[in-house]
Amino acid sequence: MDQFAAMRSFIGVVEAGTFSRASAVLRVPKPTLTKQIQTLEAHLRTKLLNRTTRRVTVTPDGAAYYERAVRLLADLDELDSSMALSQAKPQGRLRVDVSAALATMVLIPALPDFHARYPDIHIDLGVTDRSVDLVAENVDCVIRAGHLADQSLVARRIGEMYLMYAAAPSYLARYGAPSHPRDLESTHPIVGYFNPRVGRLMPLSFTANGEEPLEITGRYVLAVNDSNAFITAALNGFGVVQMPTFMAQPHLESGALVPVLEAWRVEPKPLYVVFPPTRHLSNRLRVFVDWISEIVATDFAARPPR
Repeated sequence: MDQFAAMRSFIGVVEAGTFSRASAVLRVPKPTLTKQIQTLEAHLRTKLLNRTTRRVTVTPDGAAYYERAVRLLADLDELDSSMALSQAKPQGRLRVDVSAALATMVLIPALPDFHARYPDIHIDLGVTDRSVDLVAENVDCVIRAGHLADQSLVARRIGEMYLMYAAAPSYLARYGAPSHPRDLESTHPIVGYFNPRVGRLMPLSFTANGEEPLEITGRYVLAVNDSNAFITAALNGFGVVQMPTFMAQPHLESGALVPVLEAWRVEPKPLYVVFPPTRHLSNRLRVFVDWISEIVATDFAARPPR
């Protein structure tokens, strides 16, 4: 029996919750996974998993074995990656998840620099605005802004994302410029953005000197759940938008968008790289996190509105 392979299969099944999902994530045939874990249970003389037709759960012995196995394999991976060749040439596959706008406007344009530094690291880039299940989908890290709802995840703060309000000239010609955030509840429509996971419209936040912080929902004729669609809707005059400055800046410079409500500001959102609690910080993941931190520190993604 290849005990290390069996341990990795066991960990994969525990984290995925089913043999079928683990088979897809690990790219190991389901019968092979079943055989490996049965052999591992026979070797250990204990039952590690309770199996039903719909889901797999961990026995008390299985839970204890899982915790030790994760640490043991993480130490083994660290030992492998600490060897001189691996340190000199980080290599392997990374699965990274980012929002659509951050991918197309910041990360992908900068990736040639990363590839020049680390040509043997291959990135599978998930581009979506929805919240992903990092463990079930076998994601190494995600880049996200704002409050982190899942406190079980491990996060490294890499900067801040600044926001502003803007509208297209065609919108301003039709409606004029709003003078107060309350106008967005009555006479001035917004482009709405709704949470892809729960379908709830994201509120708009405002702060101004001498004024109490204000949060409104806004009136809209179009709401979307994708950041690239959000930009397109704004450019086509569907409403006032609250957007990150890195998204707005090229369109402000071209005149396709115009700042509005400039007396009101939006508190910047923290920007994080987030890891699953069980994900080992491999050398290839470490250099990627260090690199993306550099990008955020120097790129317009982290700059306040000008």
